[in-house]
Amino acid sequence: MTGQRTLSAYPTINVLGVPISTLDMDGTLDAVESLIASKTAHQLVTADAAGLVQALEDAELARIYRSSAIATPDSQGVVWAMKRAGANVQRVSGVDLLDRICALSADKGYRVFFLGAEPGVAQLAAERLMLRHPGCNVVGTHHGFFPAEDDSLVAQEVARAKPDVLFVAMGIPRQEKFIARTLGATGAKVSVGVGGSLDVFSGRVKRAPRLIQAVKAEWVWRLLLNPKKLDKVRLLPRFALEVLRSSR
Repeated sequence: MTGQRTLSAYPTINVLGVPISTLDMDGTLDAVESLIASKTAHQLVTADAAGLVQALEDAELARIYRSSAIATPDSQGVVWAMKRAGANVQRVSGVDLLDRICALSADKGYRVFFLGAEPGVAQLAAERLMLRHPGCNVVGTHHGFFPAEDDSLVAQEVARAKPDVLFVAMGIPRQEKFIARTLGATGAKVSVGVGGSLDVFSGRVKRAPRLIQAVKAEWVWRLLLNPKKLDKVRLLPRFALEVLRSSR
């Protein structure tokens, strides 16, 4: 992975074998700016409980998580596990990270590219985020409905836009594997998987009301809107069990 900086550069807590960053959102954004300035390619992962359980049985995904420049705690389950280990941490979600980096783009001119979701969704998300953050420098979009055999071709298209930051919204583990396999080829200094974030910012999917976010039940809201996420929710009890086992 060209230029990849190791997680040891930042404070971490081990959760199921993966070093998860203890940086808050502002600290994570500072780190992102440092990685952009390095002029080399880096992968960030937003690690949720279901993804960490998947990594227990997916060796490639586990290697990606462990070698990423930063793995943020992107679920209340991961935050709970880290707090059990004595860390005072906050959730740093993909959807919030995308929003804040777009704000930085408006302020500092960072070039961002949106890749993922159904045809038309990335472009609509870009338009809405440029209205939300006037000056946000979105240099390209592409849908996420293409086979893995076309990864290199899509990476070349991304590279022509010369992005500083690439957001990939294709779900775990597809997005992480795309980034890892094309890191350096896309030209992005920072690439991060952001799950369903483009659906949220396009308006296609509504984010949970602030009250539900405040009581840390956003996963319930997502499940109600999309029952297909039940398979992901079923992994949560195993996550809790694995964490309790590992802390004995």
